[in-house]
Order: sequence, then structure tokens, then C-alpha cells
Amino acid sequence: MTRVYTKEGVAVPVTVIQAGPCPVMQVKKVGETPDGYNAVQLGFEDNKPHRSSLALIGHAAKAGTSPKRFLREIRLEDAPTAALGDVWTVEVFEQAGTRYVDVIGTTKGLGYAGVMRRYGFGGQPASHGTERKHRSPGGIGANAPRGLGRAVKKGKRMSGHKGHDRRTVKNQQLVRVDKENHLLMVRGVVPGPNGGLVIVRQAKTKA
Repeated sequence: MTRVYTKEGVAVPVTVIQAGPCPVMQVKKVGETPDGYNAVQLGFEDNKPHRSSLALIGHAAKAGTSPKRFLREIRLEDAPTAALGDVWTVEVFEQAGTRYVDVIGTTKGLGYAGVMRRYGFGGQPASHGTERKHRSPGGIGANAPRGLGRAVKKGKRMSGHKGHDRRTVKNQQLVRVDKENHLLMVRGVVPGPNGGLVIVRQAKTKA
């Protein structure tokens, strides 16, 4: 994160995202490919050939580029106009006049966590005979009609893996576009750790 200043001298906190260059690795069109939907596959960040596979090297060669570390498919409603081997940069946001973006990423993984840390449970009383059960969730069964028993219902909040989930942060303001360095400066938070992979798209619910 860093800050940028407006013409009025106001400091705006921003998250810097390197967005591209992303070559088009594959193009899918309804009626032309057997997949049955419209999409483009984008690649990001070069990968050394000895760390890739022959299949991925051949796949990248069709687009006239080297194997990429990340491949992501973007579905489209209309048939794509991009051609195999085209390179997408941050200029697509500038050309479209984008003011707000949605950022999709994977949140930080926090490992195994109990119910107090994972869901904010209050825990058990600290007195009145409670012994080594202060952070326990309590009874996990549920009242049920006669004959069904106290079964644990689906979706019951219990201890388990916390974090490392796909999340979308919507309607983040796009403050600045740096075409020379392929950077987007977004006001607000971005899911995931520093250096994590994110997908940036034009906001769907805010123009």
C-alpha cells in the first residue's frame, strides 16, 4: 500500500496492483469450440520452461509466448473479439473509462481455529465450576422431533480451517492507472497477502 495526492492536496490511501501484461493464451467461442461458452484465457508472469510441463509449453507456443505461471479463464457473455496472442494491459481499464473495479482474490489462510476465533463465540463462564472448557462451543446437538435424535445440523458453526477462501471486494475506486509500469492503484483493501494473485474486473454494480 501507498498513498497518492489529489490536485487539492488530499492524501488517498491506495493498494498497488500489478495488472499485466497478460497475453491471450486461448479463445473460446460458442459454435467454434466444443466448450459451449464464450471465454478468453489469460496468462500472467513468465515461468521457466524447466519448471513447466511439455503440455503447457506447447499450449503457450500456440499463442507465440513463453509458459506462464498463472492461467485464468474469463467467461464472457458475447463472443470475444480478442485474437490468440494479443496482449492485454492496464490500458483496457483506461479505454473503457472504468472508475470502479471488483477485486477477486484468496484471503489469508489462518490455519485451524476454534469457535471463539473463527466465529466470535463468547465461550463458557469463567467460574461456577467450569474447568478446562472455557473456550468450548458448548452443546452441538439440536432439538428435533421425537425419533430423529439430536443430530448435528448441516452448516453448524464449529472449529475448523479459517481463511483461505475466495472473496470478492466490490466497487473499489480506481484512483490511477500507470501504463508504463502496468500498475493499478485502487482505493481500499484487497483480499489476500502481499504478492498474492488477484483478478481485477470492471465493477458490475457501480459505474
